[in-house]
This record gives sequence, structure tokens and C-alpha cells, in this order.
Amino acid sequence: MASEKVVTLTAENFDAEVVQSATPVLVDFWAEWCGPCKMIGPVIDQLADENDGKAKVGKVNIDEHQQLAVQFNVQSIPTLLVFKGGQVVEQKVGVASKGDLQAMLDSHA
Repeated sequence: MASEKVVTLTAENFDAEVVQSATPVLVDFWAEWCGPCKMIGPVIDQLADENDGKAKVGKVNIDEHQQLAVQFNVQSIPTLLVFKGGQVVEQKVGVASKGDLQAMLDSHA
């Protein structure tokens, strides 16, 4: 079951939710047809729940928001970016463990 704490990011809300966020933001660029994206979906949900108030977790569907994928040079998915202060501070391409993703967030808290 998807976490209600995961923010669905769009071109319309990306600036407000990510760029202007006071806390670090983990952004998952994904697509419905992507097997590895589906594999890490539950991990993304857990991270959103466990980091509520400390960090934000969001997802960008690249099929619906291609301009965001282009803007952040997403070449393959899943691509996970950590934003802090409106800037990309860390990136991981491919499936990552919950521990690795939590460490990415923790290092920018």
C-alpha cells in the first residue's frame, strides 16, 4: 500500500515541494512500466513514513512529467536524487537498499 506521506511531484508543484523545501527531499524518478521501480516502491513508502518531519520523499512519473526528467538529466530509471537547498546534492541510479537511501538522506539532514 502506498504511503500517503509520499508526495506526487509534478511540473506544477516541484518548485514549492522540492526547491523551496526547508528539509532534504528524496525524489524518485520512476515509471509504471519499470520493474526495478516497482521493486523499490515499498522502500520509498517506508522512507517517507520513517522520515516524516525530518525529510520529504516524493515521486516523479517520467511518462507524465518528461520535462522534469529532461531538466535533471534522468537517463535511466529508477533515478533517486536528494535535494537540499534547492540543489541536487546526491544521486543514485538503479535499485538501492533502504539503508543506502536512508544514509543519503541522513548525510544531508
